[in-house]
Amino acid sequence: MPKVRPDLALFGAYHSPQVQVEVRLNTNESPFSPAADFTEELFRSLSSADLNRYPDRMAKELRKSLAELHSVAPEQIFIGNGSNEVISTLFLAYGGPGRKAMTFEPTYAMYSQIARITSTEVIEVERDREFALGLDEVVSVQEATRPEVVFFCSPNNPTGLDEDPEIISAVAQDENTLVVIDEAYGQFASFSALKLAQNRSNIVVSKTFSKVWSLAGLRLGYLIGPEDIVANLWDVCLPYHIDTIKQLAGRLSLERVNDMEGTLDRILAGRDEIEGALKRLDLKYWPSSANFILFRGPDGLGDRLWQALVDRSVLVRNCSGWPRLKDCLRVTVGTEEENARFITALSESLAELRS
Repeated sequence: MPKVRPDLALFGAYHSPQVQVEVRLNTNESPFSPAADFTEELFRSLSSADLNRYPDRMAKELRKSLAELHSVAPEQIFIGNGSNEVISTLFLAYGGPGRKAMTFEPTYAMYSQIARITSTEVIEVERDREFALGLDEVVSVQEATRPEVVFFCSPNNPTGLDEDPEIISAVAQDENTLVVIDEAYGQFASFSALKLAQNRSNIVVSKTFSKVWSLAGLRLGYLIGPEDIVANLWDVCLPYHIDTIKQLAGRLSLERVNDMEGTLDRILAGRDEIEGALKRLDLKYWPSSANFILFRGPDGLGDRLWQALVDRSVLVRNCSGWPRLKDCLRVTVGTEEENARFITALSESLAELRS
């Protein structure tokens, strides 16, 4: 049997462990399903779709709708199967052997994962104890290593913090560097890098339908950037990679901005409620600009706190064994009922552990 590349044999696939629980708050999806009339209209549209034919390779109508939403040209839009495929396509076009990608740790693990799959060297810059970046250090490392691609996650996963626009702008001063701002959680934040991207020829912004649009199950993401960069991404992606169903669903969802904004308001209210509870319970947490919150359990008890929550049928993401995140857990904002279950379970679990 042929053997896998030796460098790939050194690490496993990215995954989020699942267990059977009543309340699942570990993977940052929207807790709310799309509106019933959206699903009904999608089914009606599918009944007349030519599913025996290949989809529109360039997803022209969906790109047009996205361009209208963001006030850009359709030629500035690339679409992928979730933002992960957008990231992967960026590495296919701009990474590879002999090239470097810079990340800021801790951050979304898929940047490093896909970099290594594409034989791209990873340059890691450390955040400080509060997970902020220092301008001088970032610029110094960039000048010393000259990465072809730099990834900012804003708001950052798993910390929930916005990246500093001043640092992004400073990194983009090197026109030989492609600056990628992943705004998977951008709708929850007060700052968007799209304005920066409009003024630079080397900044792109990635977004997704998996969060506030409530379409994680469809896997649909996109990128906004200069036309020449977007054209390069279309050149290297697989043909017909965005299926007909995705294209229909994306277009229909963009006709329901009010639904999205209603979902956003409910999630933001839930985020405030959970942060208030964390404060009352005297837990260290990082004020979030996303739909999740990173918090730290009692010293040395992160794993036990996670298990105590699971015992009460509430699942959050256990980050306590990750580098730089000792005893940290990450909770996704859920429905009003799920948030209440989490707060109650957390209060009981802490009382049990502290006693």
